[in-house]
Amino acid sequence: MCGICGVYNYLGKSIDEKKLKHMCDLIRHRGPDDEGYYISEKLKVEWKNSVNVGLGMRRLAIIDLQTGHQPIHNEDKSLVIVFNGEIYNFLSLKEELEKKGHKFYTKTDTEVVVHLYEEYKEQSVNYLRGMFAFAIFDQKEKRLFIARDRVGKKPLYYTIYNGNFIFSSEIKSVVSYLDKEPEINLDAIDNFLTYQYIPQPMTIYKNIFSLLPANILICNKDGAIKIEEYWNLNFKEKLKINFYEACEEIKNILEESTRIRLISDVPLGAFLSGGHDSSIVVGLMSKNSSNAIKTFSVGFNDYKTDISNELKYAKIVSKHFGTQHTEIFVEPKMTEILPKLIWYYDQPFADTSIIPSYYISRVTRKYVKVALNGDGGDENFCGYLRYKALKLSTFFLFNLFENKFYSKLSGMIPNIRTKYFKKIKYLKRFLSVLGNNIFTRNVLWHAYFSNEEKNFIYSDFMKSQIKNNSYDYMINIYNTSMAEDFIDKILYTDIKSYLPGDLLVKMDIASMANSLESRSPFLDHKLLEFTAKIPSNWKLKGLETKYILKEAYKNFLPKKIVNRSKQGFGLPIDSWFRNELKSYVKEILTSRSALSRNYFNSKNIEILLEQHFQSKNDHGYKIFALLILELWHQIFVDKSF
Repeated sequence: MCGICGVYNYLGKSIDEKKLKHMCDLIRHRGPDDEGYYISEKLKVEWKNSVNVGLGMRRLAIIDLQTGHQPIHNEDKSLVIVFNGEIYNFLSLKEELEKKGHKFYTKTDTEVVVHLYEEYKEQSVNYLRGMFAFAIFDQKEKRLFIARDRVGKKPLYYTIYNGNFIFSSEIKSVVSYLDKEPEINLDAIDNFLTYQYIPQPMTIYKNIFSLLPANILICNKDGAIKIEEYWNLNFKEKLKINFYEACEEIKNILEESTRIRLISDVPLGAFLSGGHDSSIVVGLMSKNSSNAIKTFSVGFNDYKTDISNELKYAKIVSKHFGTQHTEIFVEPKMTEILPKLIWYYDQPFADTSIIPSYYISRVTRKYVKVALNGDGGDENFCGYLRYKALKLSTFFLFNLFENKFYSKLSGMIPNIRTKYFKKIKYLKRFLSVLGNNIFTRNVLWHAYFSNEEKNFIYSDFMKSQIKNNSYDYMINIYNTSMAEDFIDKILYTDIKSYLPGDLLVKMDIASMANSLESRSPFLDHKLLEFTAKIPSNWKLKGLETKYILKEAYKNFLPKKIVNRSKQGFGLPIDSWFRNELKSYVKEILTSRSALSRNYFNSKNIEILLEQHFQSKNDHGYKIFALLILELWHQIFVDKSF
């Protein structure tokens, strides 16, 4: 696990070593154990068509602690690699490559990748099972080959500037090599306000991009860029097996997926929320380990949050599987932690669970260097409440009228603050999007701000600049999905959008900010490929989510865990923004610096704030997004922190 960066100059100009070193310094948190560089000029190689290359890396040593120093090369040093991630099948691949005559000088998985490329070139990625982003400089072809893993666990950003192809694990590192500040992408801001994240390949900056998951990129000696997708999920092809055979296969794949993620030369543990997914992972870890597994849960002092309420379930699981459990209570000091988190996240990112994710990663790192988690269970098995709502919304009674009728009906329901407030809130949200088609409903149940709400707060300048409909991003994925029924289409859409754009970014940054490696058995591509081939009504049976997963593990997990409903990983920001953080958000969002951006209509921003402060409406998540956006500008544009 590392942070990588590099510069490929196809005009033959020198690589600025000082800037390359600074690129690495900015991602030191991703790899505090070691650093390494490759500068082609230093080798005094004569190119017929001159190119120069500089590669850098920061290493978090997990496998082969003694000889795993990067960059790593093949036998004749004609191929050089910097690698971020873990390849879980590297030992079997190494054995096959040795039979073909390849010679190894390390015990690391990174060297397997470089020899695999030597043998199979672009097809090499198809053999890899794991999470990765890597760059290989091919001296013979004088080209740069870059690849990203299938689901997007590990990030890779790039730009082209003055004859340089510049890439890194983090955007700030890419920006640092430029001679000028990049231009902000207003369409990215518009998408951010819709989704709470900026959809890939877009970033907050024009002309800086994220390489999409399951993509390879080749930069040739003439500067030409070729990008290709090497893997995709197919929900159309269904297996001819019965339900119970599918249960057994799920158990077989998940056990293998968990077992191979236990390979490590350093201590490892697991995040344990007490939900189905993390509980299954912990149980399988315990089954495949001779030692008690270290597990970690987080709660917040003095706050009755969904997260804190889950601690009792985590204790049940820990006792059931005999883990060494650590329960962490922290004080979420948002005004102190947000600027720090925004710096790590590089661009506006408003998933509120970045805060608990960061805290649990920070404390877990004190005990272990690798932590497994349950990410991906919801996308494999229809775990979100949104799936139930989408299925329920297809009932004919909810399609008799136009959207205006249901929106008006939703608005008539008061925000009564009783013990049923959360259910009332869900009902209002459910009704508000009825009358739209199914894929628009899906977008709107994702959305922080609808298009109408954005138009209300936008300035005339911003309205004139936004040319594209942010809904199209997710709708286009839905419409081009390799799936037939609408639940499969929604699953495909989430795996291509929400999963890599939000969930995996959140966990990658939160863990790597603390130099902690995070592994996800549910995101093994073999499991994703299998679950895509079973009927969606085995996952969402009636309105019961994760049906087949619960059935497969009903005799493995404690009964209280199997039968419990899903809880989120959220924080009580609605309450915080009405009480202890009220003055803070008002000061930030109505400040002179915020107004100077010319993004928003200041009067309508104040109306939105007052509606929330006076409990006329709940705009907590919208306010959080606006707060993140302004603080990002203060940190990266104004540089006032």
